[in-house]
Amino acid sequence: MSLERLQKILARAGVAARRKAEELVRQGRVTINGEVARLGDKADSAIDSIKVDGKRVVSSKAYRYLLLNKPRGYLTAVEDEAGRPTVIELVPQPWRKALIPVGRLDYQTEGLLLLTDDGEFAQRISHPRYGCHKTYEVKVKGTPEERQLERIRRGIVLDGRRTAPCRVQFLRNTAGHEAEGGNSWFGVELSEGRTRQIREMFFRIGHPVQKLRRIAIGPLRDESLPVGSLRELSEREILVLRRSTDKVVAKPSAKPASGRGSGAAKPSPRAPRSSQPAKGPWRVRAQGR
Repeated sequence: MSLERLQKILARAGVAARRKAEELVRQGRVTINGEVARLGDKADSAIDSIKVDGKRVVSSKAYRYLLLNKPRGYLTAVEDEAGRPTVIELVPQPWRKALIPVGRLDYQTEGLLLLTDDGEFAQRISHPRYGCHKTYEVKVKGTPEERQLERIRRGIVLDGRRTAPCRVQFLRNTAGHEAEGGNSWFGVELSEGRTRQIREMFFRIGHPVQKLRRIAIGPLRDESLPVGSLRELSEREILVLRRSTDKVVAKPSAKPASGRGSGAAKPSPRAPRSSQPAKGPWRVRAQGR
């Protein structure tokens, strides 16, 4: 069996979220095999006796993996102090234990979102270094020129940091696109997911986003899942997602030995996938939405 950090075991068992679990440990309310636990302690939930306030904690190794087609108007969070509806409210009560959203979708963005109680899996899917690209369909005001799209593909500076190169493909125009105020649809594939990134990039080139939905998480798609619905992932889908991240080797965190503080622009550590529009994997629908 394997040792895990105590707060991770408590979170998976549904005792409390990790930060709250850390507070329980600080308060001396958690014991491992009869001894008061301390922050940083590890345990094997299958062997060790872990108790909170004298009550045995039962931790299951059976993780849950859910796919949700998020509607607009829901916050990608477990709870919200302002009282806004969250994606967890769309999950049946018996399934909510220790569940967290994997990554984020903006409040007004819809589309595919993973939820799980497997923290290691969530890290692999959400962190850019593992290479799990996210694919979106974007409806924007007007039709951007190719030179404007190239700005997005190469990367745009947001909050003092340039976005990673991405793929952008024209999909279709809406009806009456030649008239003033027409709209157009694009497919966008990102290797990172910064806050409101797609909305900000298109806003910077003068074509605000009208509608945004995520249609793929790595190799995972489901065009038949209705908005607001969710389902459990199959074992095959979980395996495919894991394999898609296993192919990527995390880069060393060591800083480069030269070039720091020289005043020269620092090159991006990621090589562009392509400066040309993607050849797929978007499917052009006959009816615009």
